[in-house]
Amino acid sequence: MRKVFQAELHQVGEELIQIATLVQQALGSARTAFLDADIQVAEEVISNDARIDFLQNDLDERSIDILALQSPVASDLRMIVGALRMSASLERMGDLARHLAQLARLRFPEPVLPEAMRGHFEEMFDIDARLIERVISVLEDRDISEADQIFALKSELNLKHQQVFEMLADPDWDSSVPTAVDVTLASRYLERIGDHGVSVARKVSYLVTGDWAPATDSHPTGHGHIGTDAGE
Repeated sequence: MRKVFQAELHQVGEELIQIATLVQQALGSARTAFLDADIQVAEEVISNDARIDFLQNDLDERSIDILALQSPVASDLRMIVGALRMSASLERMGDLARHLAQLARLRFPEPVLPEAMRGHFEEMFDIDARLIERVISVLEDRDISEADQIFALKSELNLKHQQVFEMLADPDWDSSVPTAVDVTLASRYLERIGDHGVSVARKVSYLVTGDWAPATDSHPTGHGHIGTDAGE
């Protein structure tokens, strides 16, 4: 029975990695759809999100079955409860990639962004891409040193998000109100992807060490909390 239980726990961990990998793919495709006004890729991101949702539901059902049938204790219990919460964070990251694709579809054939902001958003997408890559690494290897890199990337993302508001407030801003709304939403989606990545990293760190770190940014950028479990 113990071998079966450990095999079930291992399967939960593998499914978390699978979901995170699909999120990585969704974010990469959402980048193409969003920056290049590619409607075909946007539709693919939107439809493929159902696969992430399905895997999250499957993982959650498996975890609940383990709780009901195996009565896990101590670290095993932390693993299962942590998996339930990590799967929710990963699913929300997928949703946020879908939201970016939906913005691209909404404004097609026009781009979402003014050309002057393209470079800034490319940098935000790059940060999120590096962050999700490290999230996958943390899930695979349980190397909590990766968590510090994730926190640092989130600090960079906070700064980029703040700079978007500064651009919108600039007297030279001359785009329309709908464009300003789109830009604000897109920046928020990218920033929230980072939040959920940090949330996953904190939970893995807790599984490894048994210590829960406070949900504040230890890297001084002057931008509030990161890694909360708030909604999208």
